[in-house]
Amino acid sequence: MIEALSTGSTATAPRAAEAMPPAGPDIAPILPRQAKTVRDTGLEPRFVTDLVLKAIQASGKAQLAVLAGKLRLSISVLREVLNPLIAEQQVEVAWCGESDIDMQYQLTAIGQRGAGEALARCRYVGPAPVTLASYRAMVERQALRHADAERITPARLAGALGEDGLAPATRDILGAALYARRSLLLYGPSGSGKTQLARKLGRLLPEPIAVPYALMVGRQVIRLYDPAVHVAPPPMARQQEDRRSCDARWTVCERPQVHVGAELGRDMLDLRYDADEGVYHAPPHLQANNGLLILDDVGRQGIPAAELLNRFIGPLGTGVDQLSLQGGQTESMPLDVIMVFATNLDPKAVFDDAALRRIGYKVGIGAWSPSAYRALLRRQCRMRRIDYDESAADYLIEQLHAQSGRALLACYPAELIDRIADFAGFAGREPHLTIAALEQAWRSMFIASNQED
Repeated sequence: MIEALSTGSTATAPRAAEAMPPAGPDIAPILPRQAKTVRDTGLEPRFVTDLVLKAIQASGKAQLAVLAGKLRLSISVLREVLNPLIAEQQVEVAWCGESDIDMQYQLTAIGQRGAGEALARCRYVGPAPVTLASYRAMVERQALRHADAERITPARLAGALGEDGLAPATRDILGAALYARRSLLLYGPSGSGKTQLARKLGRLLPEPIAVPYALMVGRQVIRLYDPAVHVAPPPMARQQEDRRSCDARWTVCERPQVHVGAELGRDMLDLRYDADEGVYHAPPHLQANNGLLILDDVGRQGIPAAELLNRFIGPLGTGVDQLSLQGGQTESMPLDVIMVFATNLDPKAVFDDAALRRIGYKVGIGAWSPSAYRALLRRQCRMRRIDYDESAADYLIEQLHAQSGRALLACYPAELIDRIADFAGFAGREPHLTIAALEQAWRSMFIASNQED
C-alpha cells in the first residue's frame, strides 16, 4: 500500500519554493497550502522524525525526492528533520549528485535502533497525516449543505437519467432529494436497478474535493484514503493537484460514493484497528464524507434497520459523529454525506412509521414500461455490437415475460444479451438477437419451475 501511495502524484516535486503556476479560470483552489516547516504540518516533531526514520529504513537507501513523494512532505520539511538526524549520527548521506536535492540517505547503526524504537511506538509508514482540526475545516468547507453549493437542475438530471425509464414524477422526487441533499429511500424488487440508479445520482454531485491520505487523532493514525473510493477526477480538474505549492498530504478526487450491502455489521460502523500496520481504518461513512453513502439491502444486515437508521440520522443532523479508539476514547468526527437507503423488502416491514418520517424522500423503483424496456434492450445490443431485432424484442416481452409473469425489470436485458454472447462465443459464431437465442438465454437464467428467484 505504501508503494502504491508513493506514486501517482507530482505534488511533492523537489523545488517546493517555486511559484504556483496560474490556474485556469474555471478551477477554484482545492488543496491547502504546502507545509514549509514541521510546525506548519501541525504534527508533533517526534512523530515526523519517527516517520522519516521508518521510511528510510523501509527503503534501505532513500533519495530525497523519493522520500518526499512517499511521505508527501516538502523538501524543506524533510531537511528540517534530516539535518538534526545527521548531526546525531542517525542518518548519513549515502550519495550526493550535482544538485542540492539529488541526495540519497541511509541509516547508521544508531539510526537503525532509532527506527526500531519508532516502529515500537507506531508501525505506520506512509503519507504524513493531517490533523483532525484541518480535516474538520476541509469537510466543512466542502460541505454539500452549503447554500452556495452547486445545485442539481432538471436538465442535468434528465440528461443523466433520461434512458432509465423513470416516470417524470419519480424523476422529480429524485431531483428534489438531490437538490435538498436529504436522505433517500429507494425500494422495489430485486433487479429493478436501485443500486445502479443510486450510483448515477452520486455521479451528479458537483465539483472535485480534497481528501487526506491519513488523519492524526491524538497519537493515533487513521488511514482514510482508498483509491477504489476516492477516484481521481478528469485531468483538467486535477491541475490543482499538480501545483507545487499545495499540501501533498491531500489528494483531489471526485466526490466519493461508498456502497455497503448485507455484509454491513456493527464493527464496520466504527474505527477498526489494524495491529499489523499500527493504524486505524476509517469506517465507510467517514470515507464517504462530502459525498454519497449507499446502504443497500436494508433489512438484510445483521443490524436491525431501525438501529441502522438511528445510528446515522442524528449525526447527519448535527454534522458530527462519535467514533471510538482503543481504550474507550471517543473522538468527534465531521459527517457530511447524502445517505441513500435501498431495499427490495416492503418498506413498512423494514421501518415503522416514525422511522420512515425521518427519511427525507421515498421512491419506488419497479417494472419498466414496454417502450422503455425495448429502449434498454436496444441500448444493451448496441453496447455489445449485436444487431437489434424488433420481432425478437416482441417475443421477449409478449411471450417470455408475459407467460412467466416476470416483470420488465432493469436487470434482464443486460443479462440476456451477455448470455447470448456467451453461448455464441462457446459455439464459435457471431451473436445475434433472435427468438432462439433469447429462449436459450432465458432458460439458462431460471429454474424449470419458473418460480421467482
